[in-house]
Amino acid sequence: MFVRKVLIGCTVGMALGVAGLAHAWEPVKPVDFVIMAGKGGGADKMARLMQSIVEKEDLAARPLVPTNKSGGSGAEALVHMKSATDPDHTIMVTLNSFFTTPLRQPGLDVDIMQFTPVGRMAEDTFLLWVHKNEGINNFDEFLAEAKKRGSGWVMGGTGKNSEDNIITDHLNTEYGLSIKYIPYKGGGAVAKDLAGEQIDSSVNNPSEALGFYESGDVIPLVAFTDERLPMFPDVPTLKETGSDFSYFMQRSVVGAPGMSDEALAYYTDLFNKVYESADWQEYKSSKSLMGDFMAGDDLTSYWTTQRDRHQSILKSSGAIK
Repeated sequence: MFVRKVLIGCTVGMALGVAGLAHAWEPVKPVDFVIMAGKGGGADKMARLMQSIVEKEDLAARPLVPTNKSGGSGAEALVHMKSATDPDHTIMVTLNSFFTTPLRQPGLDVDIMQFTPVGRMAEDTFLLWVHKNEGINNFDEFLAEAKKRGSGWVMGGTGKNSEDNIITDHLNTEYGLSIKYIPYKGGGAVAKDLAGEQIDSSVNNPSEALGFYESGDVIPLVAFTDERLPMFPDVPTLKETGSDFSYFMQRSVVGAPGMSDEALAYYTDLFNKVYESADWQEYKSSKSLMGDFMAGDDLTSYWTTQRDRHQSILKSSGAIK
């Protein structure tokens, strides 16, 4: 397991204390800010908001330059990070493909525990969405219609064998459905195609579907959380239907393998300031994001747990052996 000798112990407080000692290091050129997904999705929205907060609050000596690398369900981003020639100026916004893509594509030779644990900004949530014109008003009606249509019912989602695919597989297995899953490069495109009735359902994050929900085009039927989301108090959780299943997605910032301790301290301090900003807290609340800031050894332990869980999920679904 990836271990750092310096900074960021078991608590965020320790992390920030050590980070505060390392202000001698600052980036000397624009920072490569990789986004492990396509434009318009939750990861993209999050990264560009963080960039705007850094600029608004004048938090960084050099700008963060967002670059979308969504190819191969994030494989493009992982390889880019692994081969970074300047680790101290290379960071990435991740989602759960950070765990699943290396498991599905061992030929990438990517060990996520070699990445640098800058900070988890939140955990994102998932809801099941359908278009209003389907005439479906609750989860039972969804199950009946999806079962009736079989493989003719189409679920759009971000990436193959990704978070959205995992939830779709669970629905198929748990309820005897045959939903066809179509992968997209980003959640924004998924939300747009559901609103345009090009697909039948999605399991978008709130941030991705919110605009179409507010316009009345799409309807949330069930949340894949442990408790009902404050933003959607009338939407039951899947657990309320009798299926003991919930699923969350990390929204983390990671550094390239080989990042110096001084740079790690700088970025951990930077993104903790972003996390504590009024704009980020408002975004978390308005987009139903959950979880506290997490860094250092706590974050690497979180990665270990999530990697092992996703390995079990992918094995159960037959996605990997």
